[in-house]
Amino acid sequence: MKFSTIAAATLMTVATAAPLGMSARAEDALGTPAGKVTLTVKSADVGVGYTWGEGTLRYGHHTYHFTVKGGTIAAVGYSKVIGTGTVYNLSHLRDFDGTYAAVNGEATAGDGLGGQVLKNGNGVAIKIETVSKGARLAAAAQGIELTIKN
Repeated sequence: MKFSTIAAATLMTVATAAPLGMSARAEDALGTPAGKVTLTVKSADVGVGYTWGEGTLRYGHHTYHFTVKGGTIAAVGYSKVIGTGTVYNLSHLRDFDGTYAAVNGEATAGDGLGGQVLKNGNGVAIKIETVSKGARLAAAAQGIELTIKN
């Protein structure tokens, strides 16, 4: 009886450790984690739309505020998105500013969960998880500009 309890505990440890190890390797494929972001973004669209918002970057024991703006095409509706994420490959604060691209589709009716990886021309990547509220349908490439406030 004691042996089967130990065997079961060992099996459970191996089963739960394997997915954690795979997750860590997947994150490492994006590069070196360098900071964290939180943001709130709103989008209003009728064919062509506009996205705006703000966020915070925690990097190097400091907190920086940034603006979010951008446009969308082939979208209809309104949504508010709240997101948190990890920033990768950020060696210098100046590399954070830029246009981040992600090809995505969105369908929000009420509350929706999502996630994506955004990347800018400086090699900085943001893996972000989002919660959306509103009613919006989008099926187009989207770019957003993130700029540190002075």
